[in-house]
Amino acid sequence: MASGPGFEPGRFSGKPVSSVHGHLEGIYDLSFENPTLAEVGDRCDVVFTAVPHGSAMGIVPELLGSAKVIDLSADYRLPPRVFEAVYGLEHSDVRDAVYGLPEIHDVTGHDLVANPGCYPTGAVLAAAPLVSERLLSLAVFDSKSGISGAGAGPSMVSHYPVMAENVQPYKLTTHRHSAEIVQELKRFDDDLLSISFTPHVVPSVRGILTTAHLFTIESMDGEETRKLYEKFYYDKPFVRLRKTISSLPVVRGSNFCDIYIETDDDNNRVVVITAIDNLVKGASGQAIQNMNIIFNLDETTGLWQPGLAP
Repeated sequence: MASGPGFEPGRFSGKPVSSVHGHLEGIYDLSFENPTLAEVGDRCDVVFTAVPHGSAMGIVPELLGSAKVIDLSADYRLPPRVFEAVYGLEHSDVRDAVYGLPEIHDVTGHDLVANPGCYPTGAVLAAAPLVSERLLSLAVFDSKSGISGAGAGPSMVSHYPVMAENVQPYKLTTHRHSAEIVQELKRFDDDLLSISFTPHVVPSVRGILTTAHLFTIESMDGEETRKLYEKFYYDKPFVRLRKTISSLPVVRGSNFCDIYIETDDDNNRVVVITAIDNLVKGASGQAIQNMNIIFNLDETTGLWQPGLAP
């Protein structure tokens, strides 16, 4: 993909994959290559584009027609004008993509899938059953993410002396994933009055724990609420409704989203906890889940494994 914008041609070309990803030593006998986009399209049935925001739109048009594309950047998650406002980048490709949250959207038959952001995955799955019934007046999401959510490059967020024994809020009202959360929840209920999202980084490598404070129009009891969630997710293999509070070690390394629900009848509030691995259900695992559906494979192929707890 050296011809695409934002790439460093040949950085690892010819080197064994295990030289960069040491945990794959002896598992996969593969080497990095430096193909052209034409070669990629000719050789692949599906291409995962995991590139910087703003780069995929320069690559995807050359791949579509030859291969299906699952894009892990933000380029196709939002309408072009919204993308430009949120990311401050010009959008050059207006083609439509299906938003690849398969518990909400059917990606079957689509050639271009926009893989969701990690924070929106946990937030939207927390609220979707209630929003779909137009039962909410206000949704407040408080999310805690492991440091890997900040990316592979060094930064103050990933600097050990800064993050050890710390919980760091950031972008309190301006996080880019807010636009995705609003977009997806308002697909169900455009009259939802207010949606608020605040992220934090915690001294953990991976995982996102989201606490959703969902204020209902009328009081709901616990049994009624749980039945609503069971009905909504009854055929969704990667959503598990827990009877104990969701925790990150239980989902680490897996594609599961664990959900725990409590009701606060006095305040017309439902508290929902979701736990995901931000690098699996929040990224690569969800991309594979989408690929399975597109190619009419069992949705769980290659993904049906427990978390790495403890």
